[in-house]
Amino acid sequence: MRLGLGTGVGLVAANMIGAGVLLSTGFMAQEMGPGAILLAWVVGAALALAGARAYAEVSRIVPRSGGEYRYLSELMHPSLGYVAGWASLLVGFSAPIAVDAIAAGAFAQTLSRSLDPRWVGAGLILALTAMHMVGLKVSARGQNLLAAVKAVLLIGFVGLGLLAGSNRWPSWTPPVPRAGFPLAAFIGSLFYIAFAFSGWNAAAYASEEFREPKRDVPRAMIIGCALVAALYFAVNWVFVANLTPADAAVVFTYETERVTLGHLIATRLMGPGAGRAMSAVLILMFVSAMSAMMFIGPRVYAAMAKDGFLPKAFAGREGRPPAASLLLQAAVALAIVFTHDLRQALSNVGAILTLFSALTVAGLFRVYFAAGEKLPKPPMSSLVAAGVYIASAALMLYFGFKDKSSMLIWWMSGVLAAALAAYGVTRAAGGSKS
Repeated sequence: MRLGLGTGVGLVAANMIGAGVLLSTGFMAQEMGPGAILLAWVVGAALALAGARAYAEVSRIVPRSGGEYRYLSELMHPSLGYVAGWASLLVGFSAPIAVDAIAAGAFAQTLSRSLDPRWVGAGLILALTAMHMVGLKVSARGQNLLAAVKAVLLIGFVGLGLLAGSNRWPSWTPPVPRAGFPLAAFIGSLFYIAFAFSGWNAAAYASEEFREPKRDVPRAMIIGCALVAALYFAVNWVFVANLTPADAAVVFTYETERVTLGHLIATRLMGPGAGRAMSAVLILMFVSAMSAMMFIGPRVYAAMAKDGFLPKAFAGREGRPPAASLLLQAAVALAIVFTHDLRQALSNVGAILTLFSALTVAGLFRVYFAAGEKLPKPPMSSLVAAGVYIASAALMLYFGFKDKSSMLIWWMSGVLAAALAAYGVTRAAGGSKS
């Protein structure tokens, strides 16, 4: 069985839609008015679509599985691909899977206090790993079902807000009003929104699983990103039209109370029992996102194994899911589930992942301007999209370094140096065919 466009769009949507869309506006409403908030979501969508357009061209040039590992190896240098591959294993997929698993467990605990979030999360990781190991048909159908149910529930939430809630332009102002346009707060809000939009490149990691990778992978990324952007805008209209900044401040207690803006809307429009229903919806959202990451992550490790950077067992058999890579990812995620202080680590590695995606997109310029390049030259429209995405990524990295001072610089430098040293050792041992 091979994947089609519908599965690709579902994979992108499932990987993108998470709790971020139910929290971000709560933080933004403390310094920005409703118009600025909605504009920020439009700008965030435009930046995500620019990234998706640029990645679409990269996937046409290099129609192979592996995501940044494969793209950087082909467009830049194998050493960069190697570092990106290990970043994917340790932090790009395993850590977010663990965080989503614990979050799902925490919401399950709000439904039954006897449940332990970490053990619930561990059970979800094992169950989803088993589903994806059975075969591509079962894996794809299970993923499609989770993505469809999640989309239907969010669309239903929007419908509830539009039919039962307010549709008037909101008149509230933020608690800390500023003269003129709140530019600093607006730029800062793009960090929240970028997190909510992350995952638009999901289809690129499994390119070789598609029937028509050069056609369907680019379309899946752009269509999936556009659909999610429209849904996000509708969800946030419901928030700004029905909640005040004082209401939205509940997001600051999310870690302890597990309450989102979605809980507030559901409770206000349908009564106290609707909050429990919203927790069930959140659990499904996390499980769907986990499933998408657990599907695509092992394709990176399988690609590394085919190139000799991991034992051949991790490559899997032709036409079958890479079982050993799935088990490796599950083991790393389970180890992270039972450790602590995840958020600081994730904030650090987020900078590395942003760097790799920007480098991948920059590869389009290298292909376009390199003399004697054998790969097809990208069109100017993709270069414009790449330039927009690189500029936005550079801005986010700048503010990330500025806020975290020298700690983030040293942390990133240490990780990159260790990975490059390991690459050198592997090459010296003759482990790579690149």
